[in-house]
Amino acid sequence: MANTVLVKDIKICVGDLVKISQTVKEKDKERVSLFDGRVISIKGRSPNKSFTVRKIGVDNIAVEKIFPVNLPSISKVEVKKSIPARRAKLYYLRNG
Repeated sequence: MANTVLVKDIKICVGDLVKISQTVKEKDKERVSLFDGRVISIKGRSPNKSFTVRKIGVDNIAVEKIFPVNLPSISKVEVKKSIPARRAKLYYLRNG
């Protein structure tokens, strides 16, 4: 199990608060979609590695998104706060 991953030459660890900019193409327009939350897991091996980010949205509804590391639409990754985690998977955050 991996606790760290390199995305766009930025090291992401489980437990980090991240902000991910993703370009979304809608018909003939292109816009940047932001998704910020906590990395709760990193899965897979080299070519198929992915990480899951969880955020609390409107009305306290949790939203999780799985990002493959090699996704070409990820334009920028920013680590807002690095928090060391003692576990590889932070699935316990789903219950609380």
